[in-house]
Amino acid sequence: MLETRELTVRFGGHVAVNAVSCTFQPGTLTAIVGPNGAGKTTYFNLISGQIKASSGEVLLNQRNLAGMSPSARTHVGLGRAFQLTNLFPHLTVLENVRLAVQATPNGAHKGGFNLWSVWSDHHALTEKAHTILETVAMADKQHALVASLPHGDQRKLEVALLMALDPLVYMFDEPTAGMSAEEAPVILNLIRQLKADKSKIILLVEHKMDVVRELADRIIVLHNGQLVADGEPATVIASPIVQEAYLGVAPA
Repeated sequence: MLETRELTVRFGGHVAVNAVSCTFQPGTLTAIVGPNGAGKTTYFNLISGQIKASSGEVLLNQRNLAGMSPSARTHVGLGRAFQLTNLFPHLTVLENVRLAVQATPNGAHKGGFNLWSVWSDHHALTEKAHTILETVAMADKQHALVASLPHGDQRKLEVALLMALDPLVYMFDEPTAGMSAEEAPVILNLIRQLKADKSKIILLVEHKMDVVRELADRIIVLHNGQLVADGEPATVIASPIVQEAYLGVAPA
């Protein structure tokens, strides 16, 4: 279980996220929506550790993550995909995924040095990386340099890196941003595959309401940094406060 308790951050006199308390359960994809400047990405940054909270807590399975760096939070189970790809551009696709596999607690080499164990570990890491690349339909591009990939393939690779980390929580911030109408369905299909694993929590920041309607089990709405709605998609989207705050439609 992931939980935020009274999570708040202030930038000078501006409260960007204001005492947001929310619980996220395994087996649920929660879409976080709201107008521009509502605090959605800031809330994500507070959970993943990119921004230090002014007050409040983030807990994962009742463990307080306060003071933990983004990389430390990754190791305990928070996996974050960014709006802008965060890859190693001068390494190959396979090398990127293999490094992500190696970064997991089960992927690091253990024990004393000997050539057989090092080769065996390397082979196992490579095999797992191959399996992940097949899942995201990129096995045919494993030897390509990441810098040479089109934007859509880079986004697919970013999902592959998240899968390699095998987190408890998948966090997607505008996963189809900058993608063409032909490329976007590939990413959405990958998220659907992840959603089938009911042991995982998926958080999705998304502006496209058609994507939200299709994928979300639950929607929470932020407006001016505050949590203003939380519930099933059809109910939340139809609520007057969402019609006004998110869609710009004044309530009747």
